[in-house]
Amino acid sequence: MGMLHSQSQCRIVEWPRSEGSDLRIRATGVGKDLWGFPAQPPTMTIGAMRSFQSLLFSLPLPTAVGRMRHRTIHLFRKGLRLHDNPALLAALQSSEVVYPVYILDRAFMTSSMHIGALRWHFLLQSLEDLRSSLCQLGSCLLVIQGEYDAVVRDHVQKWNITQVTLDAEMEPFYKEMEANIRALGEELGFEVLSLMGHSLYNTQRILELNGGTPPLTYKRFLHILSLLGDPEMPIRNLTAEDFQRCSPPELCLAECYRVPLPTDLKIPPESISPWRGGESEGLQRLEQHLADQGWVASFTKPKTVPNSLLPSTTGLSPYFSMGCLSVRSFFYRLSNIYAQAKHHSLPPVSLQGQLLWREFFYTVASATPNFTKMAGNPICLQIRWYEDAERLHRWKTAQTGFPWIDAIMTQLRQEGWIHHLARHAAACFLTRGDLWISWEEGMKVFEELLLDADYSINAGNWMWLSASAFFHHYTRIFCPVRFGRRTDPEGQYIRKYLPILKNFPSKYIYEPWTASEEEQKQAGCIIGRDYPFPMVDHKEASDHNLQLMKQVREEQYRTAQLTRDDADDPMEMKLKRDHSEENLTKTKAARMTKQT
Repeated sequence: MGMLHSQSQCRIVEWPRSEGSDLRIRATGVGKDLWGFPAQPPTMTIGAMRSFQSLLFSLPLPTAVGRMRHRTIHLFRKGLRLHDNPALLAALQSSEVVYPVYILDRAFMTSSMHIGALRWHFLLQSLEDLRSSLCQLGSCLLVIQGEYDAVVRDHVQKWNITQVTLDAEMEPFYKEMEANIRALGEELGFEVLSLMGHSLYNTQRILELNGGTPPLTYKRFLHILSLLGDPEMPIRNLTAEDFQRCSPPELCLAECYRVPLPTDLKIPPESISPWRGGESEGLQRLEQHLADQGWVASFTKPKTVPNSLLPSTTGLSPYFSMGCLSVRSFFYRLSNIYAQAKHHSLPPVSLQGQLLWREFFYTVASATPNFTKMAGNPICLQIRWYEDAERLHRWKTAQTGFPWIDAIMTQLRQEGWIHHLARHAAACFLTRGDLWISWEEGMKVFEELLLDADYSINAGNWMWLSASAFFHHYTRIFCPVRFGRRTDPEGQYIRKYLPILKNFPSKYIYEPWTASEEEQKQAGCIIGRDYPFPMVDHKEASDHNLQLMKQVREEQYRTAQLTRDDADDPMEMKLKRDHSEENLTKTKAARMTKQT
């Protein structure tokens, strides 16, 4: 593999991300061969791609890129970290100066991302942590407020920028943002380099292996992954030496473009979650969990407790959602623990299985029109949900009259996180279980309140939990009384988040309306005055809604089958037989007509 000529100029256009994709490097001042490969982009094997990428990232800067030195803006979007950050490392290795920038576009973040107060705090904490880490390595973080495209245009011209690097993201609004930056690059003459860093796999490659369409079942998705093999290894951590190879931004810029305080953005100070944002905090929590290797190896998600006072899962999802933690690093840390364990759990219930669920929803969302809506969504059942603003408000503000549901919604609003089974219960109650209100309304509430709100996962889970797609055991409905009592019979979770009910005896804590008037007085809480009566009769509402769902699924049988892994549900089996018999009858009739 030869050295680049001293006068050569080259730039990396696109890293290969999967079998069959190209490593694209444009160069001038060199011969026909570049790094032992033809100058025209070849097709490379996975092994060659990974070896080449690792080698290039490890070489000294003059060897890797010759004398072509960019003036680069690195745009942080989700990847708010320094470990396993391919786009940032590529910027450092190809530039004479790198401006690390985060554009705080408040209009975009409220209209497209629907970011709420808790997530604002988490984001600002993450940015401050990133700023501190960059300063320790001899650089800084420039947080520029304004409209995204205008900020890029202005500072590309002001700083004579020749390259913009960024993480490749899958959400439609991020794709549109990148397309606008590329169009601006064509206009102003700067290059754009985007590299995958937020997911395990390149979703485009998964789609290609599935015939150009998304695999709509988890089983099919795992089959495609078996063809791809393990995800790419995370790249090495950045060091002070990486930043010393290029000049940092001027000191005055760091003072001008500081991380804003919550008060600067008029975010209420009381909206602070126990989850503190940032790469440093995320890595610390990660190490704490991975230290218990037995727990990691045996982790089975359905066996975790939804109403424990401390999280019974990792609680790392906010850090993955914001990109404070690398999903690839976590995946391979888990692999190392599994390799040393005598036995370990497997997907879909293992910790790695949870990461693959994330990839599944990312892949389906990337190729499904209107994924966050019912209308125009080809995999979603079209259901005539009730429109009831008052009932929706009572669910959202923890006034349903069912203590377990209200405790869940209170924790969500106060902390920005709830256990996945608590999410299941709250979502089922709003949609197919009790209120028959659209999953889109619940998705919007979760998007605003959850620290780990994620475009693909949030919408996918709400379709799942409302039985609009993916989930087909729709006869299983969470009881808002019995389910929580099963794992927390004393109701400690309710007592913490609904202190108005804390003095009720355990036998009444999940259904305080059944206590006598005297017992309610002794508890210091009169139902109907201090805490509401249940807004529905659960059995009556759930029985009625179950019949509605059966009718919907029978009428839209083909849509329901699109995301179905198996046919072990009795009602689905019956529907399948009925449709098979109907099709057989139609076929026979057609043959008889033809013969006649």
